[in-house]
Amino acid sequence: MKLLRRSGIAAIVGVTLLSGSTLVRADVITDWTQTAIDVMKAVNVVGNPFTRTLAMMHVSMSDSINAVQDRYTRFTPDIAPDPSASAEAAAAAAAREILMRQYPGQKARIETTYAAMLEAVPDGPARSAGIALGEKVAGAVFADRQNDATNAPDTYRPLTRPGVWVPTTPPAFSQYATAKPWGMKAANQFRPAAPPKLSSALYTRDYNETKEFGALKSVKRSDAQSDAVRFWTQGNLFVAWYQTAGQISARKQLALADSARLFALLSMGIANCYILDWDAKFTYQFWRPLTAIRNGDQDGNDATERDAGWLPLNATPMHPEYPSQAGINSGTARRILESVFGAGPEGFTITDAGDARLQRRFDSLAQMAEEHKEVRVWGGIHFRNSLDVGDAMGRKLGDYLLANYIKPTR
Repeated sequence: MKLLRRSGIAAIVGVTLLSGSTLVRADVITDWTQTAIDVMKAVNVVGNPFTRTLAMMHVSMSDSINAVQDRYTRFTPDIAPDPSASAEAAAAAAAREILMRQYPGQKARIETTYAAMLEAVPDGPARSAGIALGEKVAGAVFADRQNDATNAPDTYRPLTRPGVWVPTTPPAFSQYATAKPWGMKAANQFRPAAPPKLSSALYTRDYNETKEFGALKSVKRSDAQSDAVRFWTQGNLFVAWYQTAGQISARKQLALADSARLFALLSMGIANCYILDWDAKFTYQFWRPLTAIRNGDQDGNDATERDAGWLPLNATPMHPEYPSQAGINSGTARRILESVFGAGPEGFTITDAGDARLQRRFDSLAQMAEEHKEVRVWGGIHFRNSLDVGDAMGRKLGDYLLANYIKPTR
């Protein structure tokens, strides 16, 4: 992979970020994906809620299209189909409905995209029917998620003993550990076994690797690895997969229903990652490298030498270490994208969500998934076993969704 630095390049809404340097007209799915990203960026939505909104929007769009075309099964099958409706209008209305319900303060931005989408659909009964259908489907999806426990009060209780200091910044979205997942039986469906014992050879290996490669002033990490760490900030962690899906689907010229299915499964998968992973993280409460390495003399392992002043290159996220979010994220996304595009060579370019001058080029989904994980060790915020376990969870999650949801109807 390559880090590409380009100056003077402005992001082109709906094209550049999702289609890289290939300036093609994105379809209704990728246009709305970019609008959703822009809307949430404008109101500083990050992490778990970001993925929840994209899942609601993409599932609503896929269900609306398939209520017209009946190409794939629907998440909300109780809505009556309408083959006479415009699928494009239905998808646009569904996306608008979800975003307006979530972020009414962004009405102007949302309505701009909506107007542009409807201009491409001839006025008449089909468009009107499509709008009504999309709004109805989005309403059903939105209602389904109102009792998903993602908005439950944050009641996380730090574990300590009287008189001992603990960090006072609350963990990130701890309520997602018990939230309702998308189509899964329960948040603990793929919960892994406990992390390795601190006395084990596996933990010793991981401790020393992260200590050496992930340190702020590591002499073992290469400049190229450091560049990769700095690129893969939290803001790029999952947006990159939407850029990748947009570029490859445009190149393959996926039909509307096929594109909608891809993005719906991808969003269901990524949203589930933040629920299934949080379940495991807050079950095991495993310490981050920053805590572990500064307390290496307290773990009962003579092979994990303490470094009292150790700092990671990356800022340490405010949630437990095991398993890795990056691992489950990449495992799920790669599995879903490869189910559509195959595992062969596939070139694409990822643009930094905050600085369009910074880009990375990859030659396959596997290559991006691997770097997506490695940077968490190089950045000093994860142990390798957590990445491996997360990746395995993600693959199982992807397989489960593919086997049970949005399947071909014929």
